Amino acid sequence: MSDGSSKRYRTYRGGRAGAANDPEASRFSFPETGTPAVDAPRPATPEGMPAPDMQTYRSGLPGRRVATAPADGGGGGRRGWRGRLHMGWKRGIGLGLLAFVLVVGGWLYLGYRSFDQEIAKANGRVTRQTRAALTPSGGSLLTTPQITIILGSDSRGAGSTQRADSILLFRTDPSRGLVSMLSIPRDLWVAIPGHGHAKINAAYAYGGPALLIRTVDQLTGLHVNHVVLVNFSGFEDLINSLGGVTLYNPYKVVSSQPFDGLYWHFAKGWIHLDGRHALAYSRIRHTTNPRDSDITREERQQRVVTALAHKLVSLSTLFNLPSVGADIAKPLTTDLTANDLLEIAWVKFRASRNLSCHLGGAPEIVNGQDALSSVPENISVIGMFLGTVAPQPPSPNSLYAPGCTG
Repeated sequence: MSDGSSKRYRTYRGGRAGAANDPEASRFSFPETGTPAVDAPRPATPEGMPAPDMQTYRSGLPGRRVATAPADGGGGGRRGWRGRLHMGWKRGIGLGLLAFVLVVGGWLYLGYRSFDQEIAKANGRVTRQTRAALTPSGGSLLTTPQITIILGSDSRGAGSTQRADSILLFRTDPSRGLVSMLSIPRDLWVAIPGHGHAKINAAYAYGGPALLIRTVDQLTGLHVNHVVLVNFSGFEDLINSLGGVTLYNPYKVVSSQPFDGLYWHFAKGWIHLDGRHALAYSRIRHTTNPRDSDITREERQQRVVTALAHKLVSLSTLFNLPSVGADIAKPLTTDLTANDLLEIAWVKFRASRNLSCHLGGAPEIVNGQDALSSVPENISVIGMFLGTVAPQPPSPNSLYAPGCTG
């Protein structure tokens, strides 16, 4: 055991060690209470950049930033609260918009599914003979000009004793932004394949839509790509389900004979029609106006078809497809699918020009029947319908003159 003179270590007794008797004391020297700490040197600041706020940094863990309240003691907490509120508000708006899009998208999807199922039933009603009479278009309705024949009748199918009450060609030309309608008078005297000469609407009674389509092809030189048969017994329900149609009636129409058991009166100007009134407006033949004829009747039908087309492509109809899809498809027999009909609606919506045309003729008695014999001007009208000839209105000198307006 070593003696006291050979101790290698001192015993700490407390107090302050002085530098004189403890060379290591300077390593443990700390500032007195109340003596301000010495800030670390500020880092070099690039020219043109503001110096960092060193007050936001204090001793502690390296690299940790400690926020301090402003010297006046106000505003910092409120700004943080407002920031959190702002972020919460934006998040709520975003979630609300997302929920709205999902709900609307789901509703439109359900509507489309319902509409597609009903149109599939209408597709199933087209006979094989009618499909064979159509000419394939070879392209999409969104890009290729196509012609659809719209036939109105009180019954469907070949062998029916009913004749086509209205014959309308509907043409879409997306590249030109042109939509054209061409009415063919039901009393026009034509050659019917395999049946000699007769009024064109007789072709429907002889051979149904298939024979009528071939007759129209032969008469006009056009090729029909699609067919829509409208059963007037369901026409009223269709228009009623859409809330009616609104159209401009250029002159007063008063029936001189009862139709559907009533005398009808339609004022000049904008009129809103429910299903029953729209059907009467389209079909009454005898009026008090001496200038009324089958030609003016076809013009009324075109107004109803145009108003109906506008209603079908409206937002209200699209949002109500789940409830009105069955009513739209019920009176129809067509080869057009649900997608085809929506494409036609889109082309119609985007069209910049709309033409309303009709063929005409000279009235005469043929085989004891009142009929119209075709006139040379009909060829020019077909060119107007196709957009290759400038449209010309019908001559005011004849009740049955052909022409185009629009």
